[in-house]
Amino acid sequence: MPSPYKLLALDMDGTLLDSHKQVLPRTREAIAQLAASGVAVAYCTGRNPTELSDYVAQLPSIRYGSLVSGALAYDFSSQEALSVTPLPTEACCHVIETGALENVMVHLLCVGTSVARQTDIDRMDQVHMGIYHGMFDKLCTRAEDLEEYVRAHEGQVLKTNLYHLDNAARERTRARLAGMGLKLVDAEETSLECTARGISKDKGLRAVCDALGIGMDQVVAVGDAPNDTDALRAAGCAVAMGNATPQIKEIADLVVADNDHDGIVEAIERLF
Repeated sequence: MPSPYKLLALDMDGTLLDSHKQVLPRTREAIAQLAASGVAVAYCTGRNPTELSDYVAQLPSIRYGSLVSGALAYDFSSQEALSVTPLPTEACCHVIETGALENVMVHLLCVGTSVARQTDIDRMDQVHMGIYHGMFDKLCTRAEDLEEYVRAHEGQVLKTNLYHLDNAARERTRARLAGMGLKLVDAEETSLECTARGISKDKGLRAVCDALGIGMDQVVAVGDAPNDTDALRAAGCAVAMGNATPQIKEIADLVVADNDHDGIVEAIERLF
């Protein structure tokens, strides 16, 4: 019996990528074969196109993306945005000011740029982001005055990540930002993702589905962390990686092997 699913949507960190931030060879082959069979494959991630550049070269069969936590839906083939929802400038500046109270590392994500202070990149280990140091060092645009950068690039910032020293600091930041009308989602060990109201990974996926002429009931979404919740709940089939949090496994229709043991391959073999 043919599979009812027409789109495989993959989170990146903890899902498509293994613990060393690489795509396993069997996973890469399985994705290519699935795409060749006519099933669309999309990234469903908090990253922007700049941060995906190395992986896009490895995975040319992945054409679409619900990126920047859903604030950007993107067609890699045409290099065009299908939808864009920026973080309001004043709200973004307020987030930066609030983060300063906890000595956070601030990371701005735009459509084509990833922005941070050099001083923060140098201390990524302190905010539990050391594994990403190489990527940030290679790809980030440096700006020491981030509020000035935001105001000079009106309407271009889609998400602000705040990387904290510990979880207690993250909770204090969340409390200070409550009532701002922003979408606040936990990610990584101590990160707080800040996007515009109504933004979620499933919003970007819906724009991708519109481009493909399919419904969300024809989507298989795969993830591992709280910031994948909206996409998993909205998809026709929700898949949790073996390394997923208990909350993600609880809402999943299927739990597969972890990201170091080709869980994506298992999902493809069982559902398509």
